[in-house]
Amino acid sequence: MRVASNARASRRPLRLRKPVAVAAVLVLLATVWPTTPISAQQTRMDVGRYHRAAQFLAWNVDPLITGDQVAPQWMAGGNRFWYRNKTGSGAEFVVVDPVAGSRGALFDNARLASAMSVAADTAFDPVKLPFTTFELSGDERSILFDVGERGFTCDTRAYTCQVGDTLPDRTPFVKSPNGQWEAFIHEHDLWIRPVAGGDSVRLTSDGEEGWAYGIQEPRPGQIIQKAPQRPVLQWSPDSRRVAVQRMDERNVARMPLYSSTHQRPEFYTYPYPLPGDTIIPRFDVHVVDVEARSNVRLDLEPQPYLTFTAAGLADSTWITVKWKEGGERLYFTHALRGAKRIGLYEADLETGAARFIVADSQATHVELNLDIVGTRPNWDVVNGGQDVVWFSERDGWGHLYRFDGAGNLKNRITSGAWTVGDVLTIDEATDRIYFTARGREPGRLPVMAELYSVGLDGAGITRLAREAADHTVEASPDGRYFVDSYSRPDMPPVTVLRDRSGRVISELERADVSRLESMGWSLPEIFTYKARDGVTTLYGLIYKPSDFDPSKRYPVVEYIYPGPFIGSVGRWNFSGGRLGTAFRSDQDALAELGFIVVQMDHLGTPFRSKAVQDNYWGNMGDNGIPDHVTALKQLGARYRWMDLDRVGIYGHSGGGFASTDAILRYPDFYKVAVSTAGNHDNRSYHAAYAEKYQGLLVRDTVQGTDSYANQVNASLVENLKGKLLLMTGDMDDNVHPAMTIQVANALIEANKTFDFLILPNRSHDLNEPYVIRRRWDYFVEHLMGLEPPKDFEITRPSG
Repeated sequence: MRVASNARASRRPLRLRKPVAVAAVLVLLATVWPTTPISAQQTRMDVGRYHRAAQFLAWNVDPLITGDQVAPQWMAGGNRFWYRNKTGSGAEFVVVDPVAGSRGALFDNARLASAMSVAADTAFDPVKLPFTTFELSGDERSILFDVGERGFTCDTRAYTCQVGDTLPDRTPFVKSPNGQWEAFIHEHDLWIRPVAGGDSVRLTSDGEEGWAYGIQEPRPGQIIQKAPQRPVLQWSPDSRRVAVQRMDERNVARMPLYSSTHQRPEFYTYPYPLPGDTIIPRFDVHVVDVEARSNVRLDLEPQPYLTFTAAGLADSTWITVKWKEGGERLYFTHALRGAKRIGLYEADLETGAARFIVADSQATHVELNLDIVGTRPNWDVVNGGQDVVWFSERDGWGHLYRFDGAGNLKNRITSGAWTVGDVLTIDEATDRIYFTARGREPGRLPVMAELYSVGLDGAGITRLAREAADHTVEASPDGRYFVDSYSRPDMPPVTVLRDRSGRVISELERADVSRLESMGWSLPEIFTYKARDGVTTLYGLIYKPSDFDPSKRYPVVEYIYPGPFIGSVGRWNFSGGRLGTAFRSDQDALAELGFIVVQMDHLGTPFRSKAVQDNYWGNMGDNGIPDHVTALKQLGARYRWMDLDRVGIYGHSGGGFASTDAILRYPDFYKVAVSTAGNHDNRSYHAAYAEKYQGLLVRDTVQGTDSYANQVNASLVENLKGKLLLMTGDMDDNVHPAMTIQVANALIEANKTFDFLILPNRSHDLNEPYVIRRRWDYFVEHLMGLEPPKDFEITRPSG
């Protein structure tokens, strides 16, 4: 890996996997804007720097990287797959057959574009086909996709296309494994309909508003966007039964939002429980027999919806339940409020009785997977119910345990001062588990995942991939192959196909960033530091401007996302929060303005021990900021080009909360903060999240306080010394704008000068040009002391 140094390390551009026409490269390369060095006598920011910075925003950078994204779409048979691959001039669609050892084009782009052009009487560019995904027909002969307001069905063998109306949105319909039925929700009840056509069949009749099967009341954003919901249900493998969630939101207190950009403002309310509320959303698991038309409720107390781990959907799979033995057995998890306990049960499909198997309890909260963004809980039942694989942090580290079907511990599967990541697949024929883990190998960054296998009895643990990188791995449905994309923040990804031994069958793609590097862009540098305890080694990233001069002093801007379910860096790979996504904002662009930009993990983030992640449980006002201050002081002592008299901080959502918290708790260290959509007081945030990480709200009526008082930004406003910009969308149905307004109100009452921007009709996502430009202007003016270009316009590419 690269480590931070006083000068940029020289790098040889990666070799393109395939030749790219020189003309295409020249066309796609962005304009190189000349800039002048920032001097002490300068009073205005050079507009050329803004132009260069804008070139490094996500929507401009992403098209210049090739071969970096491989998302396998599995096909019939359990191991073949296709994926879309970005090339220097557009994209190609690739099909891979691991058994045959082949990799080739899924279809001929030129012939397909020609067929589309004939059918639609419109010219289409074969290297820039106007779709990124499609539905593949059952016989794999045709692809179906939308282009604008037209739907295409194209035969990729005969190369003919039919054009009609746009294809119906498939989101609300869940097809049965045998392909004969689709389950959906209508008027609060569960229905099925034949795929081949015919009358729909109503399977339940007692659904009602606020207590529906499969779906919840839509939030305002879903209503405005007319976004359909994917029902929370799971077909049995034999297609005889449907397990379905029934969420009770009746009498849950509601949040209001006003959309004020119309002649007559529009008013919305939606159920939104807060910490301490007596009534919160709770759900039951029902099992509906398709043939018998019977409906059995599983006999446990309704369980609360929880953030991550035990409820909801992951990649269209309901993570609360698992069907086994072809549909004859159903296992499910049941959690207590605040995730204090999560247990595993088996359901009696006839009576609804729930048989307890195993559970974990924690004084803080229970997790079933430490990598909880978009992944599934690490539990499974195999060998006909005789073996239960269960993830637990009961010894302080996240590991796998083996129980029998009655819940008796057979053996530990993994152990040691390291953590299991994702259980990818279990081979029951050999009793072997394939999984990722972090921190097991000496000399490797303990936040990066590696690929392993181990026996169910805990014997024979084997590292299957030896590249020093973070491995993002997906197993084929039949468990025989792995698509492994390995990378680091300072190393673009290489994607390979492996077998169960870890042997590389073929290299699928090797990312190329040379076009970016020719513009002066560079990868971030990894640094290490000691946490506030003086013992724990933690990691972060540094971004520098392309004209970095180690003899100069640069103002420092820190990007923060406190977690605690993820850190500021996110996943420690090239794309884990890269370039404008949720966990990495516009660091590359901001650095190009002339800042040193820093982001780092801290005590209180995952992938390490339970003690590290729980560091500030119950005290979310900590936000890891003591570690950030400690890290910046260590870096300042290490690198004289970092000017710690000019330090700013920014973040969104939890980062909005943390950045405001930082400037209020450390007013002599942080001089400028820009905070967007912050949950500044988690008493006003969703109970499912807040109670998991702050604990159940306990009120002290004698003292007139409560257990959440230590995390309220509004209570710290007297400390403000620097410059603070608060921004929020007035239609944010995730982090309600009330939390930002409460901070603004407290600042006004304290007679503090600050800046405040409400963005009309905006929801939670504020990654838009105007917000980015205002953030840049604020740091340029108040950290650099320069006048920013007037009303500089950042534009997104069309399409």
